[in-house]
Amino acid sequence: MHNFAYARAADLGGALRLVDQPGSQVIAGGTNLLDLMKGGAARPDRLIDITQLTALTQIHELPSGWVRVGALATNSDTALHPLVRERFPLLSQALLSGASPQLRNMATVGGNILQRTRCDYFYDTGFEQCNKRHPGSGCAALHGFNRYHAILGASDSCIATHPSDMSVALVALDAVVQLRNARGARQIPLNDFQRVPGDTPQIDTELAHGEILTAVDLPLNRWGRHCAYLKLRDRASFAFALVSVAAALDIQEGVVQDARVVLGGVAHKPWPVPEASDLLRGSAAAVNRFREVAEAAFRGAVPRRYNAFKVELGKRAVVRALEMAASIQETA
Repeated sequence: MHNFAYARAADLGGALRLVDQPGSQVIAGGTNLLDLMKGGAARPDRLIDITQLTALTQIHELPSGWVRVGALATNSDTALHPLVRERFPLLSQALLSGASPQLRNMATVGGNILQRTRCDYFYDTGFEQCNKRHPGSGCAALHGFNRYHAILGASDSCIATHPSDMSVALVALDAVVQLRNARGARQIPLNDFQRVPGDTPQIDTELAHGEILTAVDLPLNRWGRHCAYLKLRDRASFAFALVSVAAALDIQEGVVQDARVVLGGVAHKPWPVPEASDLLRGSAAAVNRFREVAEAAFRGAVPRRYNAFKVELGKRAVVRALEMAASIQETA
C-alpha cells in the first residue's frame, strides 16, 4: 500500500480546507476506497477523515417538502429511516439489496455514489492495460472476461459498470447531489453527476478537486405506491447486479400518468430508459406495454463475448420489475 498521511476534520470548513490540498482524498466508511488502496488502484497522498461531521449524518425534511439525506448517513440507517421507507420505498428496497448487513452498517450514502466503477482489470494492478489507471493504455476487458461488463453507454476506452444499487433508485427518483468546496456550493442532478466513460474513463463523476459531496436531496414524487427494485445476480446476497431495474409508476384510476425505469449493472452509470414514460403514459399497466419498454431499453445494446446474455436477461427483468411495480401478474 502506498504511504499516506492522515488527518481528521473537526468541522466541514476544516475538511474543505484539507481536501483542497493536492493529493488529498476524503474517507468515510472506506468500504470501497480501502479496497482500492490495498490493491494499489488508488494512491492518495493524504486521507481526510470526515466521520466526525455528525451534521452530515442527518436525514430530514426541507421546508420545500423535499427530503435531504446527509452524505454520512449509513446505507442501513437510510434504508430504515421512516421518511425514506414511507416516501421513497424504492430507495429502501435498493439499499437493502446491496452488499451485506455488515457493509451497509459502514458504507455511507456519499461513498456509495462516489465508489469507482467495477472491473477486475481495473482492481488488479497486475494488468497494465487499463485506461482507468493508465489513460491511453487500452482496455483489457474488451477482449477479456467481460461477463459483468457494460452493454450500454460504454466506449472502446472502457466497459466497466457502476456497482451501486442505491444510485439506480436515486436516478429514478430524480435525486440531486449537494457539493461544497472552500469557495461555495453547487448542486447537480445525480444523473448528470455520474459519467459515461467516453475518452476519459478515469473520471467517474463530476466531483471537482477540493469538493465534498455533503448531501442528496429527494424531490416530492408520486412513486411511493407503485415501485419495485429488482436485482438479478449470481448469488442471493453480497453480489453485484448482472442486471437490476428500478421501476416506478404513477397510476391514477388504473391509468399510468408517468413512469420511470432505470437500469443497473449494464452501464458505466445508472442507465435511464426515457422511452418508458412516453410508452406507458395514458395507458393501462399492461404486459404488452411493458414489453415495448423492455425492447426500447436495450435497443442500443452492444454486447461482448461473455455478456450477450444480459440483453435478454435485461428485457425480462424490465418486464418483471414493471409487473411488480404495478402489482399485476401476466396471464397470457
